[in-house]
Amino acid sequence: MPRDRPSQLRNPSTRASRRAPLALRVALIVSAMLVASNAVAADRLRIAVQKTGTLAWELEILRAHEFDRRADLAIELTELASTDAGKVALKGGAADLILSDWLWVTRERSLGDDLVFYPYSSALGAVMVPKDSPIADVADLEGRKLGVAGGPLDKSWLLLQALARRSGIDLAREAQIAYGAPPLLTQKALQGETDATLTFWNFCVELEAKGMRRAIAMKDVVRRLGAAGPVAMVGYVFDGGWAARHRAPLDRFFAAMHQVENIVTDSAGEWQRLAPRIGVSDAGALDIYRRRFVEDIPHRSRADEEADARALYRVMAEVGGADLVGPARDLDPGTFYRAEPGE
Repeated sequence: MPRDRPSQLRNPSTRASRRAPLALRVALIVSAMLVASNAVAADRLRIAVQKTGTLAWELEILRAHEFDRRADLAIELTELASTDAGKVALKGGAADLILSDWLWVTRERSLGDDLVFYPYSSALGAVMVPKDSPIADVADLEGRKLGVAGGPLDKSWLLLQALARRSGIDLAREAQIAYGAPPLLTQKALQGETDATLTFWNFCVELEAKGMRRAIAMKDVVRRLGAAGPVAMVGYVFDGGWAARHRAPLDRFFAAMHQVENIVTDSAGEWQRLAPRIGVSDAGALDIYRRRFVEDIPHRSRADEEADARALYRVMAEVGGADLVGPARDLDPGTFYRAEPGE
């Protein structure tokens, strides 16, 4: 009498269930391979940022909304204590991209480097004074105690001196200048130890939120010195040769950052989420911060930006001299990044 076949042969469903784990393992392996393939395909971009700077939290927005993943970018972020540390990282090959200004880019180009500049922000500071102060223009600073953030070669300080010279005033000699770190100058201003304070835009926000006013906005100063519009003095800085080899991922990065700009322009909720990271807890101060940041997002053409940069470069080179610009008396024509040859 023939023997019965094993039960698994008589029951097709049982046989299929035993094959399932193998199929599952194959699916998992294929899935892992696809993930690995995507990771390899993503273009790496190493960015060095100042830990307390605006780009650091903008990149946080980029990651939170996965714009980096959608752009097929693997961003490696290094947070540093100062902008000078970023320059060292870029020059030393530890970073592909940092924030700096076109003054430094042209100086480095005159020394043989191939750095280029792409506009990031036209944010500049202001001369802040108490609400009831009689100071309204540059001539009113004569004989006053003026706090200056950033030191003798700060861009805003050079521009303010240049404007004063057109009225025959040498502010460096005819005002009582107190250089200092922005947080220290903020405290001195609030305590009434200075008559006026020229400081960075984000510290202007803090003073503005506490009742002080802008006596002289640096945006107005640059226009009075010949600029046709708001000038993006701060931008992304990277090596021109590296950019030529990585044009596609760089273009995708800039496109992704424009998406971030749209979010910070339109989303009040995003600002509330980021308030602790930005370091602004007061709702009124956060509103001022948001308004000032958004209005300084560049929207002008590269040609217009470059034309104004060239005019202001000459003004600052005259005041700052070789200590500021080195051997470069004019803005190098290759300073601004051109994505397309001949752009």
